[in-house]
Amino acid sequence: MKIAVTYENGNIFQHFGRTESFKVYEVEDGKVVSSEVIGSDGIGHGALAGLLAGNDIQVLICGGLGGGALNALKNAGIEVCAGASGNADEAVEAYLRGDLVDTGANCDHHHHEEGDECCGGHHDGEDHECCGEHGEGGGCCGRHAQQLTLEGKNAGKSVRVHYRGTFDDGTQFDSSYDRGETLDFVCGTGMMIRGFDKAVADMEVGQAVDVHLMPEEAYGPKDPEAIITIEIAQLPGSENLNVGERVYLRNMMGQPFPVTVTAKDDTTITLDANHEMAGRELNFHIELIEVQE
Repeated sequence: MKIAVTYENGNIFQHFGRTESFKVYEVEDGKVVSSEVIGSDGIGHGALAGLLAGNDIQVLICGGLGGGALNALKNAGIEVCAGASGNADEAVEAYLRGDLVDTGANCDHHHHEEGDECCGGHHDGEDHECCGEHGEGGGCCGRHAQQLTLEGKNAGKSVRVHYRGTFDDGTQFDSSYDRGETLDFVCGTGMMIRGFDKAVADMEVGQAVDVHLMPEEAYGPKDPEAIITIEIAQLPGSENLNVGERVYLRNMMGQPFPVTVTAKDDTTITLDANHEMAGRELNFHIELIEVQE
């Protein structure tokens, strides 16, 4: 069996679609017998499934992963364990022991619906564990709804779009145009924030629209209950964190969720599990490239 891990400097790279290298492990009788690092050749996430399949990969371990990439990997017969972080070698050993938790599609690219995030209900007293850095653009650990959540002629269909996202002051926070790859998702199934999904639901191929989203149709208002202050001694690894860092924690069920360090003193640390875009009004320029029936 061959296991591939998105790889950078010994650790699991958190952006599947942007990974430049994979570490490939050859496994026999449940043990790693050899490993090598291969390049992604600079191809985008849409072709990475084919690259891995061409190298006879049976299992992928990664950090952030979108729904379109997950479907492509599954169609290629590759088992996916997403949401992993930290040392790549240790993650493979954990997988072989059956200890690695798969979060499913989790890469947000600024478009997950608020209700899909693992950012609510994490209060003092829960058994948290700090489990490594959360790379830029890395996703949350929520599951994606599969049922239709809105109506429209494109609802339930796989769509491909280009988009540019900006704040009201004109600052750009994301752009598929700049990445040179489209965003692929199933429209109307909760994979996207609601306002983005609604805009695409009735678009024509080739059409471009500009939409302004209030927080209620984006990432929702800030939730004060998603901000926790705990003793540093109760969170192994937190003594090394700095204000402004974005990291993963694990809850009592072993599921990772991202938080931002907002305050720290000699004995306590404050963590904000709200999405980074919570409470903000967002603007999107969206261009519908393709609809698959």
